[in-house]
Amino acid sequence: MTLFTRASCHLCEDMWQHLQEIQTERKFELVQVDVDSEPELQQRFGSLIPVLLGDDCIICNYFLDPVALEQYLAGVV
Repeated sequence: MTLFTRASCHLCEDMWQHLQEIQTERKFELVQVDVDSEPELQQRFGSLIPVLLGDDCIICNYFLDPVALEQYLAGVV
């Protein structure tokens, strides 16, 4: 999964921390990408951050949605 964030974003920091905590129980790959690193990312996700993306599909944004994350990890979505 990819977490799109930007510097000085407290919601981004919160979601990253929650995802790292969940990783201790559920093993999954997680990469953090700064939306401001590329104009295309900034245009696509800039107003939605943080955005958790899996298989090019938005799992959740602004706040971590544990139900949506669990559905994604279980392969339901």
